[in-house]
Amino acid sequence: MGTVQPNETIGLTTISRTVASLAVGVVHTLERAVIGEARMRTARGNAWEAVCADRARADQRAEIDRLVAELAAARAAARERQPVS
Repeated sequence: MGTVQPNETIGLTTISRTVASLAVGVVHTLERAVIGEARMRTARGNAWEAVCADRARADQRAEIDRLVAELAAARAAARERQPVS
């Protein structure tokens, strides 16, 4: 925070920013106290969670693609077994 010159007034945005900054500090300190230093969220942890989520979605897509291919093959096999009228 900068210093306020004698002729400057403190506006609503200055107060809002100050309150927001203090609130973030309180939440951060409270998070450290409640969950502990070892369980704090970090950029590295967030990135790893994103990688894991991407891998899980890719696995799900691959499984759906496999099921669709099996269904298509079963349908084609059923059509081949039906006599042509």
